[in-house]
Amino acid sequence: MQLAFPMAEEPDDLTAEKGRLLFAGETEFLKGVVAMSGLPPADRMEVCFAGRSNVGKSSLINALTGRKGLARASNTPGRTQEINFFTAGDSHYLVDLPGYGFANAPVAVVAKWQKLLKQYLSGRQSLRRVFVLVDSRHGVKQVDDEIMTLLDQSAVTFQVVMTKADKVKDKDRDRIFDQVRQALARHPAAYPEMIVTSSEKGWGIPTLRAIIATLV
Repeated sequence: MQLAFPMAEEPDDLTAEKGRLLFAGETEFLKGVVAMSGLPPADRMEVCFAGRSNVGKSSLINALTGRKGLARASNTPGRTQEINFFTAGDSHYLVDLPGYGFANAPVAVVAKWQKLLKQYLSGRQSLRRVFVLVDSRHGVKQVDDEIMTLLDQSAVTFQVVMTKADKVKDKDRDRIFDQVRQALARHPAAYPEMIVTSSEKGWGIPTLRAIIATLV
């Protein structure tokens, strides 16, 4: 029986090469944005990465681009408090969103950039897909579900990327992934495949690169 929300298959050689070439070129930090007025022109394909604080967004972007220091990774939840734009060649923006949920920052600051995050997700016309990162050890939490609901309401397609897959115990994997599938079944904007990754081990990185490179 075909599982709902199966794992994305590895790309064929041609598609994998498209993904490799996209990320083999220049990838640069463009700017950090703290207000909608600061967004760069919507003149190219755009994908963004959303997730709870410390889920591994920065580490995943670094793994995708092969540049360890491109996006700041931190063990302190809530360090990324801006919408950070990166260019991939002259064709794509990669966008690192502020972590949502618990953050080591003042309440007023957290509220401000959570509002910005929601405005961005709802109003960016060049945004082709949101990758919602979910920790493989913990599954979908309530705050993840809230963001997924916002994406449903905004008619923005999102795809779940399971992070830190190397950290989950074999005996827990099926249970956690089934919980994620059940959560996704409630969201019409959810893309019907999950991507399983480990930034540390490189798992799923060619697959994610290929998906980004072939979006239209």
